[in-house]
Amino acid sequence: MWAIAINPTSGHGKGITVGQSVVRYFSERSLDYQVFSGHSAADLKQHLETFLDSHACEGMVSVGGDGLAHLVLQIAVPRHIPFAVMPAGTGNDIVRTLGWSLDDVDSYLDRVTSVPAKPIDLGNVDGEWFAAILSTGFDSVVNERANALAWPKGPQRYNVAIALELPKFKPLSYEITLDTHSITTEAMLIAIGNGRSYGGGMYVCPQAQLHDGLFDVMVLEPVSKVEFLKVFPKVYSGSHITHPKVKIYRSKRVKLVANAIAYADGERIGAAPISAECVSNAGLTWAL
Repeated sequence: MWAIAINPTSGHGKGITVGQSVVRYFSERSLDYQVFSGHSAADLKQHLETFLDSHACEGMVSVGGDGLAHLVLQIAVPRHIPFAVMPAGTGNDIVRTLGWSLDDVDSYLDRVTSVPAKPIDLGNVDGEWFAAILSTGFDSVVNERANALAWPKGPQRYNVAIALELPKFKPLSYEITLDTHSITTEAMLIAIGNGRSYGGGMYVCPQAQLHDGLFDVMVLEPVSKVEFLKVFPKVYSGSHITHPKVKIYRSKRVKLVANAIAYADGERIGAAPISAECVSNAGLTWAL
């Protein structure tokens, strides 16, 4: 039996259309499945856990954005259930992390239903699993503001939040503990990458790998607002890492102490201090 979790409101309705395609795929091939949705994340989580407590599950299929995929991780990983993530959100960075097309859902499902899942590394921050990026600094401040805005909707809300927060943003002081040493520094942004991208294709940790047992830790040291605006667009190609104020470290464990908020896979983790570990072969999935 397959568990298909759908968020119909994700991606401005894309969750419904992709969800219909996924359900049709399973139905046409006479595969056993059950569809789950909910009025809230807590409601959906309860439905899934109740089902999994009494049914053997071949795999969990998340149809939505990174938020739903993040929730599915918390359920699937402790139970050693394979998970797949269909691209139906606005960011879809976990799908990017796994290497799949954002458009060709059928080819992805062909692989999911015919080939055994393989293990990949996942991050764990204070007991919570994440697949792509754990971050803090300017982007988290922007997320906090964007989540509080009633208007506009969609990706433009993030851009408005950037415009509101950048003029007053000041670098934060961080104490960073890595495997081999500690660093005390001011930083504009810190990204701890199991995967490569966040924010809908910002390749903030472009060299991160899913099978090396290590995080890529990107630290953007203080730059002027003008320089930040010059460097920021380069994150879409990953070329920002050549900037002299960008430092990259690799570490299995990372601890951050700061007066800052952290987000993982776009979901709010909470205030620092935080401790994260890259856990080798923690999750079962289908990655290219």
